[in-house]
Amino acid sequence: MRLIPDRNQDDEALHLAGSLLVAHPSLLDAQFKRTVVLLTAHSAAEGSLGVIVNRPLHQTLGEYDSELAGTEFAAVPLYQGGPVGRDQMILVAWKWSRDDGTFKLYFGIDENKARQILKDDPEFELRGFIGHSAWGDGQLEGEIEVDSWLVCPLSPDLELLEGLAIWRALLAQQGPEMQLLAEEPDDLSMN
Repeated sequence: MRLIPDRNQDDEALHLAGSLLVAHPSLLDAQFKRTVVLLTAHSAAEGSLGVIVNRPLHQTLGEYDSELAGTEFAAVPLYQGGPVGRDQMILVAWKWSRDDGTFKLYFGIDENKARQILKDDPEFELRGFIGHSAWGDGQLEGEIEVDSWLVCPLSPDLELLEGLAIWRALLAQQGPEMQLLAEEPDDLSMN
């Protein structure tokens, strides 16, 4: 868990772009309950933007858009990116480099850019996100301060996980108490 600096400090002190926001188990808002958000842009003065990475829609780009059904993008998986702009699809390409521990991200690319990326390096993975997650200036910092979100670094260990398993794995890394909360059923009477 990352400590949040005093709000009077310089905006550069809280650089969250490239981090994962993990919904605290007590966050009950249906839009973000048990989610993991890849934060792609962040500024305390201008706001934040990201996509939910653990809500697969069990649909492909070809199923979503018939124009893409016969293309190399037909099998690209779709995810619910967030509650903002649900009439828009964001195409993303990313790749983990285990050799040097880096994560490379192309966010909001078009079909031509995606083709070029895959031509240059076929190890990139494409994903489509319907909608995105956004916060106004200072809003995300306030939500982090009241423990709605945990801030975690990206980890290549997560690339093989899907859905709630990503959320649970990240919480388990925070210690036994969080791991216990992550395994708690929605309906406590089922416990």
